[in-house]
Amino acid sequence: MHEDASPEAQRETHRAHGEHHEGAHTDTAATARRAAAHGGPRSGLRLMHVHAHPDDESSKGAASTAMYVDQGAEVHVVTCTGGERGSILNPRMDRPDVLENMTEVRRAEMDAAREILGITQHWLGFVDSGWPDGDPKPPLPEGCFGLVPVEEAAEALVRLIRQVRPHVVTTYDERGGYPHPDHVMCHRVSVAAFEAAGDPDAYPEAGQPWTPSKLYYHHSFNRPRMTAIHEAMLERGLESPWAERLASWEPEPEWDARITTRVPCADYFEVRDRALLAHATQIDPDGHWFAVPMELSQSVWPTEDFERVVDRTGAPLPEDDLFAGVTPDPGAASAQ
Repeated sequence: MHEDASPEAQRETHRAHGEHHEGAHTDTAATARRAAAHGGPRSGLRLMHVHAHPDDESSKGAASTAMYVDQGAEVHVVTCTGGERGSILNPRMDRPDVLENMTEVRRAEMDAAREILGITQHWLGFVDSGWPDGDPKPPLPEGCFGLVPVEEAAEALVRLIRQVRPHVVTTYDERGGYPHPDHVMCHRVSVAAFEAAGDPDAYPEAGQPWTPSKLYYHHSFNRPRMTAIHEAMLERGLESPWAERLASWEPEPEWDARITTRVPCADYFEVRDRALLAHATQIDPDGHWFAVPMELSQSVWPTEDFERVVDRTGAPLPEDDLFAGVTPDPGAASAQ
């Protein structure tokens, strides 16, 4: 796309490209894993994660994702943007050829991560807003996801929810997990679409209504978890990658108390890490992501943590399963 195209043309071109190019992506390996897990304890259950950028699916909830796939569940990831304006965070990838082809590179990384996790992935087709750096922060670039009207973006997600018919949807909390404009917008769009998907009067052209049973927010980057890992590192005489961050991280016990659901998935931390490494522009293999020994991470905090926000099943709290209380419908295969 030419840089001098109008913001409206840029947005429409990216939307059209996303919708035409993607549909649903399922790799051969993912198909094989599903076939192997057919008839498993999660057969007939569908989970949808809604994320802002490629790599978010691997840094948030990836271990439980891989676990549910292996148990027979159908897991879909919706990626709202292409990560076009993302920074290169791995020095090995800070090269002109990567910078000049950021969109294609990040799509290829997503392809690799998708195969590792065994998921089906959908591009929603919006344009990365970038991180607004400065004080005061500059305005967001025209045509980016952060400036799209919520009702417009929600329609695209409603259409996918009605196609896939997930029992469970996850996204970010109202802070976005961290205050990236695309993460905050992802939250707003996900919540709006979750509520609208089952309403026959909302977006009537977007398919037959479907009402998901549960909505969760990701909470795995919580202070108690990082504190526990930090202290365990020090006890073993190791340098903690969280020392500096924790020094400025004010305790918020009320916020941490929002966690309702801790999903044991330590056996899949290795799969999570492989998916992370697939996003080579975003993940430095020598950085803080991999400074904590696997055994320590598995023993100190063996769960991924979520906040249940909407529940239509009546399942009691606390939970250890995103599908708690959900009845599978094996006779209804989702459209892909």
